[in-house]
Amino acid sequence: MIQDVIMLILSLAFILISCIFFTNSVEWLGKKLNLNQGVVGSILAAVGTALPETIIPIIAIIFYSGKEASQIATGAILGAPFMLSTLGFLMTGVAVILYSSANKRSIKMNADPNVFRRDLAYFILIYTLAIFTSVFNQFNEVRLASVVLLLTLYLLYVRATFNSEGKIEQNVEELLFSRIFSLPPTLSWIIIQLFISLSGIIFSSHLFVGYVKDLSHLMGVSPLILSLVITPIATELPEKFNSIVWVGQKKDTLALGNITGAMVFQSSIPVIIGILLTPWNITGIAFLSATLALTSATLNLIWINMKKSVNPFILMSGGILYGIFLLTVIH
Repeated sequence: MIQDVIMLILSLAFILISCIFFTNSVEWLGKKLNLNQGVVGSILAAVGTALPETIIPIIAIIFYSGKEASQIATGAILGAPFMLSTLGFLMTGVAVILYSSANKRSIKMNADPNVFRRDLAYFILIYTLAIFTSVFNQFNEVRLASVVLLLTLYLLYVRATFNSEGKIEQNVEELLFSRIFSLPPTLSWIIIQLFISLSGIIFSSHLFVGYVKDLSHLMGVSPLILSLVITPIATELPEKFNSIVWVGQKKDTLALGNITGAMVFQSSIPVIIGILLTPWNITGIAFLSATLALTSATLNLIWINMKKSVNPFILMSGGILYGIFLLTVIH
């Protein structure tokens, strides 16, 4: 068991290292293509750092079989938006307060309210449809219609994000390949770093699924609960880490877009995979996680519609919702 735990930790570490390289190359790609912060944060960075959570259920479904594989896949799919909308928001809000306490920034967030509002609205719409589909999962026609609608909505979201106006961020940290190998940050090297880091994410995600399954057997814990709690916390770390860094740099639009953009992506593309390749039966603790994710997003959407700004304390309310989930799991 100790060996499995060690290998699980090592696979997670490799996932995170790969994601750091991936996100760094994504930022440089956005700079090279002259894209605004909304696109870089909500699309490029969000999709990049969401890859582990997306790949894990795919790996579980393709390379493993039976009820356990479906539980791991479903848990990873639903756990991602839940962790982002609760712990992700909590850590971002806490980071703002801590940085402001240290006089590193103002407690007032300068995030673009239009980006935040758009992302939350799309997430609530898409994720509600995804959960609604599970009620009628016995009808193939409903499943197929939902898949088409989910994909259409995400594509509309991407188009709206690219068409939106916003600040173009030029202050990007040095390309990691440039720092390590003294290479120029050309488009070719950016793409090479992108490809290598993506390969690392896929390989380490494959290892991770196997060890989650093994540990669930050894611990006598349901793979669904293990993948709902452990998998998303680990694989969402890139979003949380990047958001904390961006908050310290006063890049609040990037910080929040990285989280909310991933929420939109996770509630559509991985859900499509779940609807097509798993029983997609969302009940019990899985349904609770989805409900709490929607609650957190709704609270923040109501606030920004009322006050036209993002509030770190409202973001931190996600911690209360996560606490409710943990208490339910424990009992």
